[in-house]
Amino acid sequence: MKRVLSRIVVASGLLLGSPVVSLVHAADAAGAKPDAAKGEQLYVNGDAARGILACASCHGDAGNSTIPANPNLSGQAHEYIVKQLIDFAPKDDKTPPARRGPGGANSVMTAFATPLTAEDRQNIALFLAMQTPNPEAAASATNEATMERGQHIWRGGLPDRKVPACAGCHSPNGAGIPGAYPRLSGQFPSYIAEQLKLFRSGDRANNTIMHDIADRMSDADIAAVADYAAGLR
Repeated sequence: MKRVLSRIVVASGLLLGSPVVSLVHAADAAGAKPDAAKGEQLYVNGDAARGILACASCHGDAGNSTIPANPNLSGQAHEYIVKQLIDFAPKDDKTPPARRGPGGANSVMTAFATPLTAEDRQNIALFLAMQTPNPEAAASATNEATMERGQHIWRGGLPDRKVPACAGCHSPNGAGIPGAYPRLSGQFPSYIAEQLKLFRSGDRANNTIMHDIADRMSDADIAAVADYAAGLR
């Protein structure tokens, strides 16, 4: 497996998040106060003149996606969304995005995130953070056979493999910790599983801690905890 690791940082761990989202680029942190109304306009309508497509076309009304390949973003932490939008875009012509797809190819989000300005990112992220997840659109756990295994990993981790409990960072109900760790409750199981596998392969390189954690998990572990997390409320 590809391992692009920084072993300098050792922490208690997390699942699909970043412990340092407060360290997003200074340009994003130092700009004008985010405007949710402007974020909504861009989310719903895009900006054809700048080549920005409407986010709603993939992520659904108010961030409630109906397509498992496209994550639910409603109610997700503002800082986390900003960081992901930064990481999907390359820093320059010679540096690939920190967050990529299978095999190191650019994610489909790279084309969407690259035209966004720091102000755009802040505005869209604030709009989404202010939304209330739709219970009818949220994913649920569906595999009863793996429920116990998923619960065990979420609540207690895998101590023998040094995998920390997911609940320690993403909270017992999967709501996450705003500004630190993303919401996973109601997220599509297939999406969660895909992200864990991208962390494991090193293709998603925007969180070095997650490389180690995901690398210690089998496909069965990933499938079980992803399905369990989806059913949390």
